Amino acid sequence: MGLTSDTLLACVVLATLLLGAVTVWQWPRLGGRGPGRVIGRIGILLLAQVCVLASVGLVSNRTFLFYDSWSDLVGAKQQVAASPGGAAVQVLGRKAPAVPGGADPRVGGVIEKVVVHGELSRTAAPAYVYLPPEYFAKGAEQRRFPAAVVLTGFPGMAENLMKKLEYPQTAWKLAKQKKAQPMVLVMMRPTIAAANTQCVDVPGGPQSETFYGTDLVKAVAATYRVGTSARNWGVIGNSTGGYCALKMAVQHPESFSVGVGLSAEYRPEIDRESGDLFQGNKDEEKRSDLLWHLDNRPQGASSFLVTSSLTGEPNHKETTEFVAKVKAPDRVSSIILDSGGHNFKTWRREVPPALAWMSGRLTAD
Repeated sequence: MGLTSDTLLACVVLATLLLGAVTVWQWPRLGGRGPGRVIGRIGILLLAQVCVLASVGLVSNRTFLFYDSWSDLVGAKQQVAASPGGAAVQVLGRKAPAVPGGADPRVGGVIEKVVVHGELSRTAAPAYVYLPPEYFAKGAEQRRFPAAVVLTGFPGMAENLMKKLEYPQTAWKLAKQKKAQPMVLVMMRPTIAAANTQCVDVPGGPQSETFYGTDLVKAVAATYRVGTSARNWGVIGNSTGGYCALKMAVQHPESFSVGVGLSAEYRPEIDRESGDLFQGNKDEEKRSDLLWHLDNRPQGASSFLVTSSLTGEPNHKETTEFVAKVKAPDRVSSIILDSGGHNFKTWRREVPPALAWMSGRLTAD
C-alpha cells in the first residue's frame, strides 16, 4: 500500500479505533500489580500511542503532501528507469486539469506525468507538465509557448503545486481573463535526490544545479513546443523552491530570464536533510549565498520578484537586502504583505499576481 493511499489510511484508522475498544474492554483484566499485568498495560498503551501517531502522521502527510512514497520517507535513493529510445522526456501518463470543461484538451489543456532525463547531470527526475488549451488549438500546431519551471518546497511533493497552490488552474484562469499569456508549466520538487540538494552540484554526488540550470530547459525544449532562449523561460518556487528559483535566475541567466521566490531562502540550509553539500569547498559555499553573489559576481539582465510579509515571515530582512543588492541591468520587484506566514495560505495569495508578473516578462518566440 502506498504512503498516500486511501487503503493505508483506512486500515491504520480502523486499527486505532479497534485497539481503543480493546483497551477499554480488557483494561479491568489487566488491573493489579503482577509483572505480566504491568507489562500488558504498558504494551497496550504503547500500541495505542503508535496507532494514534501513525494516523495523525498519515493525515498530515495527505494534507500537506510532504512525502509521496515509503522510499521518499526513509530517504532512500531515487531509482528512475532509463528512458526508452533515449528520449529526453519520458511521458508516463496524462490527466485533465481541474478546470471547467477540462476533459477536452482544447478547453482545459493537459497535465502530463513525466520523467525528465538530464544529459550533463546524468540523472533523471519526475515532473508534471501542464500544457495549456491553446497548445491544442486548431491551427496552432507550429505555435511556440513561453515556459516556467515551478518548484515546491522541501520536503514536499510536486502534487502540492496542483492540489494546494493550483498552478495549472491559476494559469488557465489568468489566460482566460487576458491577464497572462498561455504558458507551459514544468512542476517539480527542488531536488533530484532523496536529500535536500537545494539546486547545488554536490561534489561526488547529485548534480542538481546542472540539472535545473542546463539539462531541464534543454530536455523540455526538445520535447514540447517551447522557446529555447532565456527570454522564453522563467522559474518560480516557494521556500526552498524559491531559493532554487532565484539561484537559477541569478546564476544561470543563459537559461532563465525571470526568477520568482515566494518566501524564499537566500542561502542553502545545511542540516541532516541536506547533508554536507559543499564537501569543504568554501568558494562554492559562498557562491551559493545569493546575497554574497550579488555583491561579488557580475549581474546579468534577469528580472526578479521576491515576496515576504512584514509580520509572520522569517525572511523579511533578507528579502529587503536582496532587493537593495540587485543592480542594473538586473531588475527586481517585490510583494510585501502586511501579514502572512510560511504556508500555503500565504502562497495562494501570491501565486496569481506572480504568474501574471512573470508572463509579462517572457516571450513566446
